[in-house]
Amino acid sequence: MRPIPSRARALTVATAVGVVAASGAVAVATSASAAAGCRVDYSANQWSTGFTGNVTVTNLGDPITGGWNLTWTWAGNQQVTQGWSANLTQSGANVTATNPGWAASLGTNGTANFGFNANYSGTNTAPATFTLNGTVCNGSTGSPSTSPSTSVSPSTSVSPSTSTPPPDPTVKVDNPYAGAKGYVNPEWKAKAESVAGGSRVSNNPTAVWIDRIAAINGTTGSSSNGAMGVRDHLDEALEQGAGYIQFVIYNLPGRDCAALASNGELGPNDLPKYKAEYIDPIAAIQGDAKYKSLRIVNVVEIDSLPNLVTNVAGQPGGTAMCDTMKANGGYVQGIGYALSKLGSIGNVYNYVDAAHHGWIGWDSNFGPTADIMLEAARASGNVKNVHGFITNTANYSALRETFVQPTTTVNGQTVRQSKWVDWNQYTDELSFAQAFRTKLVSIGFDANIGMLIDTSRNGWGGAARPTAASTDTSSVDAFVNKSRIDRRIHAGNWCNQAGAGLGERPTAAPAAGIDAYVWVKPPGESDGSSSLIPNEEGKGFDRMCDPTYTGNARNGNSLSGALPNSPISGAWFPAQFAELMANAYPAL
Repeated sequence: MRPIPSRARALTVATAVGVVAASGAVAVATSASAAAGCRVDYSANQWSTGFTGNVTVTNLGDPITGGWNLTWTWAGNQQVTQGWSANLTQSGANVTATNPGWAASLGTNGTANFGFNANYSGTNTAPATFTLNGTVCNGSTGSPSTSPSTSVSPSTSVSPSTSTPPPDPTVKVDNPYAGAKGYVNPEWKAKAESVAGGSRVSNNPTAVWIDRIAAINGTTGSSSNGAMGVRDHLDEALEQGAGYIQFVIYNLPGRDCAALASNGELGPNDLPKYKAEYIDPIAAIQGDAKYKSLRIVNVVEIDSLPNLVTNVAGQPGGTAMCDTMKANGGYVQGIGYALSKLGSIGNVYNYVDAAHHGWIGWDSNFGPTADIMLEAARASGNVKNVHGFITNTANYSALRETFVQPTTTVNGQTVRQSKWVDWNQYTDELSFAQAFRTKLVSIGFDANIGMLIDTSRNGWGGAARPTAASTDTSSVDAFVNKSRIDRRIHAGNWCNQAGAGLGERPTAAPAAGIDAYVWVKPPGESDGSSSLIPNEEGKGFDRMCDPTYTGNARNGNSLSGALPNSPISGAWFPAQFAELMANAYPAL
């Protein structure tokens, strides 16, 4: 584990009463009943003037089919300001949470999870009693056919003073990858094994991309996502005995405002739909108590926030859509909502996308990008909703440039003067990720945040990989081009890069400040189509995926370096997967 302070956020739990832990987190376990019995687990992470509450209600009685409501009364001046996965109203001290439209039923032993943000002053005492559909929650499990005389009496229940608190799944560990077995997506595994030699890597954990609303429940006949939905993957993770599972939250309104291959289904003004029809259902599933033993890692909205710094008016390649998303706040507010809702679930770990060194490694981009990430985190209500950040997601930047570092000089010239480095402060992902982490901590994020690096396609092995620094010192450009590990034509090229290889295999705690090397982009899934392919997924055609394209301002007007005959983003691309295996480093 990296040598930084522990990030465990201990929460105390008691039965039927709330207590305040030394950390300032309030937690309570109570019970509720919709017929003969029910239970409510309640916890809250608080700060000086507010808190985020998380509620899980379990129906221990007859099935509920016509809708449910849960009520409680505050003992203080708490005021709910925002809720998710339930409709919350408050009158005075009385709060009512009713089911969302997609979850009107609550079967026997079924659970519903929802959360909220609230303000308070003074003492934040947890609710003492919850009532589900008119029945006080007490944790009993009597059957409708059982007479009152045979039900569990209050005198036989365990009192708070003598009970042993149950294990608390809301306690977050410092590094969710450490000591845990990763989930292997069986759909990706099958695709990998369909290519000769794929079984050598098919048991590596990869992330599941939730790139549109339909992917939440699973799709049929899709060219990219498979038939399995979020709950299917979580169930399979339990079956595998996995310790962690990774999802990519990827459906912002106006998504990928500077690219076309990965545009999404939601328009720039669809923030309410993003919240209600995308984030809320995901959180409802991930918050199911059935999955509390799993560490659920969410990579939150790749290629979004940095666009508001580098691809707006006044910047090379600025776009009108990026201007719109900066002006309307859709990215910041959407990510803030996702962080708040998902971060309130005790076993969920949010990692925000932090681009890569070839995008924000310059001083003009580095600080402003960190600042806008802090803005989004604060929009969630609490920066602690961010467990860490990820760099190089679905990109190709080399993990280490052994022979080309910013301090390297050639005939008195720094390599930063080369066309390839172009005055960037960084030449590889590891040094960038560690430096960006330091910057994020300096502006207000927790000192114990961790970084992830996507190494799924940045190996750059094979015969083209340099084994020593070049002896060609005729110019700084000649030296850099013959010495660098990354063999792309330009560091701004991002689509289906020819010559790329599998990188470091998924590994926990590989370096200081790094939680894990991960394969978030499943190797062999396309970045975008090399020509226009009509589809029903809202994915367009970007010339950067066309191997004949001669570039734009963002890639120095260079050839795109893309492979030919590629399908739409997310679709299986067997020729690319074969090449990635052939060029793997470390070699297979």
